Amino acid sequence: MERKILLLGAPVLYEVSEEVKEDELELLKPVFTDMFDCIRGIRRDYGFGRAIAAPQIGVKKRIICILTDRPYVIINPSLEFVGDEMMELWDDCMSFPNLLVRVRRHKHCILRYRDENWTEQEMRMDDDMSELIQHEYDHLDGILATMRAIDNKSYAIKGTV
Repeated sequence: MERKILLLGAPVLYEVSEEVKEDELELLKPVFTDMFDCIRGIRRDYGFGRAIAAPQIGVKKRIICILTDRPYVIINPSLEFVGDEMMELWDDCMSFPNLLVRVRRHKHCILRYRDENWTEQEMRMDDDMSELIQHEYDHLDGILATMRAIDNKSYAIKGTV
């Protein structure tokens, strides 16, 4: 089911999400499906979207779904940054689909998480995928890209930059 994505200003977006417990996994499987449906809906309506965090649909759990080469369900993630190399980019978000925010992110990271079968996984993420996971991970801690803007001129409406 394609749920309503919460928009910038919704109080839930600024709250820290709770870890998922193994015994909750079966109850959360429909949420994974809903999250992938939301990614597809944003792609249809706005022409972008690779990932979503559970708080964006009002579920305060540490879950991220990524839809790139295949679907990934990421539960209780942790990030380790590799090196000091940073990058600057215009970041977009499903919670403010027409706004871009200039942010600075780590260029490389290691993602550790449990998948939809509760199996431990690890992935190295570089460049745009590193930025993507950092963006979604921030959502789990109640941090939006608007809060990471480089300066007060780091905002633009899509199509103007």
